[in-house]
Amino acid sequence: MTQPVDILCIGSVLWDVIGRTASHMRVGSDVPGRITRLPGGVAMNIAMTLRRFGMTPALLTAIGRDPEGDELIAEAARMGMECAHVYRSDDLPTDVYMAVEGANGLIAAVADAHSLEAAGEKILRALSNGALGSQDAPYAGPVALDGNLTAELLQTIATSPLFAQADLRVAPASPGKAERLLAVLGHPSATLYVNLEEAGLICQSEFSDAQTAAAGLIARGAHRVLVTDGGKTAAEGTAGDIITQQPPAVMVTRVTGAGDTFMAAHIASEAQGLDRAAALDRALHAAATYVSGETPL
Repeated sequence: MTQPVDILCIGSVLWDVIGRTASHMRVGSDVPGRITRLPGGVAMNIAMTLRRFGMTPALLTAIGRDPEGDELIAEAARMGMECAHVYRSDDLPTDVYMAVEGANGLIAAVADAHSLEAAGEKILRALSNGALGSQDAPYAGPVALDGNLTAELLQTIATSPLFAQADLRVAPASPGKAERLLAVLGHPSATLYVNLEEAGLICQSEFSDAQTAAAGLIARGAHRVLVTDGGKTAAEGTAGDIITQQPPAVMVTRVTGAGDTFMAAHIASEAQGLDRAAALDRALHAAATYVSGETPL
C-alpha cells in the first residue's frame, strides 16, 4: 500500500560502510577507530534529512533482491519512506559505498553504484505508468536528483516530458561525477547544489569563492545554483540575483553526507515557506550541526 508523498528522491540508495578515526591520516596509515554500516547514498541521505523535517519522500532507485537489499528496504520503510516504486533486480546486487575519514577529513572513498547505473531508465517506470505520473499528466512536484545516475539518463531526464513540470533539485554524487550535471544545466527549473570544487569542474575553471562560482555556473546555463565552500561563505541565486551567507563555525567530526543534509534542509525549508535568506541560513545550520556530529546518524 502506497502513502502520499511530498518529494521524489531519485538516485543511489545503498549501504554506507564508513571507517572513522580521531587521528590524522595519510596514505598507509593504520589507526584505531570505528566502522559503521548505515543506509546511505545521495538519494537516501537526502530522504533521511527530509524525514527529519517532516516530509515524506518516495525513493526511485535500484536495490537488489538479496539479503542486503531486503534489509535496506525494511530500514527505509521503517524510517517512513515510500518504497513501493523501487526497482528490485534479481540479478543486480545492492550497491555499497565505502569511505575512510580521519581528523583531517575524508581520506578516501569508493562508490560502487554499478547496479543503479545498470538499471538505467527502469528506476523511472512509476513516472510513466500512472503510479506517480504519465505522459498526459507528468509529475509536477519537487524531485531530488543525484549524479550517481549516468550522464545518458540525466540527459534523458533533462529533456523528457515526464519531468517538464517537475521542480528539479540536482546534486553531484561526488567531485568525480560533477561533470555529469552538464546534462541538466539547461533545464528551465533545475536548481544545482554543488561545492566550490564541483562548480569548478563543471565550468572547467577555478573559482576563488562561492559567489564567483555561482555566477560562473549561471553564465554556463544553470537556472539556479547553491554553492557551498566548507566553513566559508556560501552562495545562492539566479542570473543577476545572488545572495551569500556565512555558515556557523563548528568542530568537524564527519563529512560524508554533509552536502546531502544541506540540500535536503534547503528543500524542506522552501517547501515550508521560508524566504531565500532564511532557507539558506537554515540549510547551513543543518549542515553545520551534521558535521559537528550532533545530528543523529
